[in-house]
Amino acid sequence: MPGIAEVFHAHFVDHAYPSHTHDVWTLLIVDDGAIRFDLYRHQHGALRPSVTLLPPQVPHDGRSATHQGFRKRVLYLDTSVLGAELAGAAVDEPNLPDQQLRHRIHQLHQVLAQPGEAFEADSRLAFILERLSLHLRRHAPAIAPPAARGLAVRLRELLDARTAEGITLREAAELLHAHPTHLVRAFTHAHGLPPHLYLTGRRIELARRLLLAGQRPAEVATAAGFYDQSHLTRHFKRHLGVSPARYSGFPAPRRAAIGDRRWPHA
Repeated sequence: MPGIAEVFHAHFVDHAYPSHTHDVWTLLIVDDGAIRFDLYRHQHGALRPSVTLLPPQVPHDGRSATHQGFRKRVLYLDTSVLGAELAGAAVDEPNLPDQQLRHRIHQLHQVLAQPGEAFEADSRLAFILERLSLHLRRHAPAIAPPAARGLAVRLRELLDARTAEGITLREAAELLHAHPTHLVRAFTHAHGLPPHLYLTGRRIELARRLLLAGQRPAEVATAAGFYDQSHLTRHFKRHLGVSPARYSGFPAPRRAAIGDRRWPHA
């Protein structure tokens, strides 16, 4: 996805990385064990509670700090989303004791493992990048946001117009002249749920209408903007408690009762 060059999960016991560099940022969380590494000739350690951020073009190595080895999850971030000019701050403080940031990175890894969730992944990455920038810059970025309520309405209209086609968070931010994280916050505050959940709800509404019109679930999945039929089924069952196939096979009165429900709008 845009902004992420690679995702890497690994479990090492006795492997030791030689000194090397990357062209991208290395955003690392440790799930088990501990890592020792040298970054620009200074020794550091990476443990489960913290987040480790290694800057591009700065030599570093890595090895297990215990005999049990370690498990890690890594996101390699493009310098287009996190500027290389921030590398100096990351060299000084590569470990970030930020539980909220770690939790958001964990959530992003979970979303990236599910096909068809690009919009949610965009949203989660935007908040991660904002928080990383705050750590590195020590102050919030100077952004002049538009009026929050009007911005939320315009994003809702955009999502309504592109329910099946979809849109990336970056594209929406460019069209609405807003920073991505401000866009998500404004929408969530105005409508009571984040934009990726709103979009999923709209797609479920569309899928219900198409199923009731007699289309097969496999056709509906594509027409309603889902990645594939299993993607549709996962979200459909989460929203309605039944699979698309069972839903389309309900007796007429039951179909009408469910079909009359509407996704709540604030």
